[in-house]
Amino acid sequence: MTPEKQQLTQLRLHKAKDTLREVHILMDNALWNIAVNRLYYACFYAVSALLECRDVHTKTHGGAQQMFGLHFLKTGIIKEETGDFFSTLFRMRQSADYEFLTDYEKEDVQPLIQPALDLVAEIEQFLSGQTKS
Repeated sequence: MTPEKQQLTQLRLHKAKDTLREVHILMDNALWNIAVNRLYYACFYAVSALLECRDVHTKTHGGAQQMFGLHFLKTGIIKEETGDFFSTLFRMRQSADYEFLTDYEKEDVQPLIQPALDLVAEIEQFLSGQTKS
């Protein structure tokens, strides 16, 4: 991986981790829909870092999902459950952001925390192996 590409992937991964830290502040203030948004974006930033390491560029969130599936899930590099979680989180974020009747609660958001942490960690582990190559 070139130094520039490595720097970009690390910046995106750092943004993912920063965004995960925001979630706790939102949850402490019972801002459940916004917490779902930030959980999704934390995962999205990590997936973007992963795609960057393979020179895969997308213009939409759907494109990122599709390329994540094609390059990392179907090849077995990233667990299929991770991809399923990312898709679920995308749908929940869409609902939280655009469907005015959606009103998530603590019990909806709490179970998303660990899988989001796991997704970012799994991608970070893969990327750390890439930078050693």
